[in-house]
Amino acid sequence: MKINSKKELNSLIKHHKFKMKKIFKIIGSLFILMILILILFFISENEPLPKGEKGEYADALATKMITAINVEAFKNTEILEWNFRDSHYYKWLKNEDQVTVKWENNIVHLLLNSPQKSLVQYNNIEVKGSNQKIIKQAQDFFNNDSFWLVAPYKVFDKGTERRIVKHNGKDALLVTYTSGGTTPGDSYLWILDSTGLPTAFKMWTQIIPLGGIEASWNDLKTYESGIKLPTSHTLSLFDILIDMGDVKAYNTKNNEL
Repeated sequence: MKINSKKELNSLIKHHKFKMKKIFKIIGSLFILMILILILFFISENEPLPKGEKGEYADALATKMITAINVEAFKNTEILEWNFRDSHYYKWLKNEDQVTVKWENNIVHLLLNSPQKSLVQYNNIEVKGSNQKIIKQAQDFFNNDSFWLVAPYKVFDKGTERRIVKHNGKDALLVTYTSGGTTPGDSYLWILDSTGLPTAFKMWTQIIPLGGIEASWNDLKTYESGIKLPTSHTLSLFDILIDMGDVKAYNTKNNEL
């Protein structure tokens, strides 16, 4: 386009500025609309933490659940293997309180009772010196990712509180972790079938701003050691899939016998 005069140039600049202002107004309006939609979504989806009653009935329901998933077999299970969304890989020597955590180029041989003494490798080469940051990251990964595998077995852990809650006219188990783990204070409402098997849970956690997000727990399989573990979960929030990978649970001593 040929510009023949200063007047034409000024007119072109003015027209360009007008178009840019219009575009910015549209972008601003869309941004405000998105914020309003998110606020409405938060209000409609957010659930308050339910209130329940502590005591023998809540403990009895918790006992029914851990019996249904074979808690005795869990106590005797020696080794658990799985991965979390194909990103973090684990081999947990449960009775020895050791777990190997792998992600990217990192390997941490995590000592659960004395993590500061854990061995760190990068590209299969031992890393000397201060490794507490990478060890803490391995701890956090393990705390989160193992919960998605064995959470129902942890309802009587130290620092837990159990309450019985009515959910859709049936008894459900609300478990609050008052201490321990990475995010103490989190609560989970376990929804059970008539036999006590968990089918889903709703969560109120620090990491998710929405209360009451539901995750499935019905993709259960019985493994070699006799315990029931999930192979995947689906979140009610956007149907996000959490794949647990190639899950294994076995006892080397029994295998030797």
